[in-house]
Amino acid sequence: MIIVHHLENSRSQRILWLLEELEMPYRVRRYARDPKTMLAPAELKAVHPLGKSPVIEDEGRVIAESGAIVEYLVEKSGGKLGPPANRDSVLLYRQFLHYAEGSMMPPLLALLVVDRLGLLGKPARGNVMALLEGHLDWLEAELTKRDWFAGDSLTSADVMMSFPLELCRARAGLDASRPHLIDWLERIHARPAYGAALHKGGRYAYA
Repeated sequence: MIIVHHLENSRSQRILWLLEELEMPYRVRRYARDPKTMLAPAELKAVHPLGKSPVIEDEGRVIAESGAIVEYLVEKSGGKLGPPANRDSVLLYRQFLHYAEGSMMPPLLALLVVDRLGLLGKPARGNVMALLEGHLDWLEAELTKRDWFAGDSLTSADVMMSFPLELCRARAGLDASRPHLIDWLERIHARPAYGAALHKGGRYAYA
C-alpha cells in the first residue's frame, strides 16, 4: 500500500486529494510543523534526506517532489486524470502541471519571506505582489476559456494548481474580483474526494 508522508498545511494535501480521486488505497503518516519555525520535523529526514513533504513510499520506492509523485500516481492508475486526448489539451496539461511549482510557487515563497521580515521586507512586498497580480490575471483569463486548466474536465494539472491558488486566496489577494478562479476553488473544494482527503489529512488551513 502507498504510504504518504504528510506534513500539515503543505503541498502534500493535494497528493491525498489525488489519491482519493484515483480511488487508490493509501496510508497517511502525519507530521506537525515546529510551532516556532514552521519547518518540517527532523523525522522526515529519515524518509528522504531533504526532510520535506510530500514523499511517498510504494513498492520499495521512495518518491519525492509533487510533480514527480503526481506523474507516478497517474501512470500507476492507468492514466486516470492524466493528459486529455487531444493535442492542445495535452500541452495545456503539461504546462500547468509544471507551472504550479516552477512559476507560481517561487513568488509565493518570496512573499512569505518578505512578510516574515516585517519592516525590512516592506520595500520588496510591492514588487512581489505585482508579480503575483500578473500571474493571477493570466490564470483568470485562462479560466474564461474552459472549466478546468487543461480542458473540459478535471485532471491532475488542476490538482497541482490547487495549492498555489489556495495560498493566493489566503495570503496574496485572490478574491471575488477574479470570479473564475474563485469558482474553480469552490468547485474543487466541493468534490467528495477533496473532502475525504481533508478528513484523512487532518487540519489544513487553506481549504
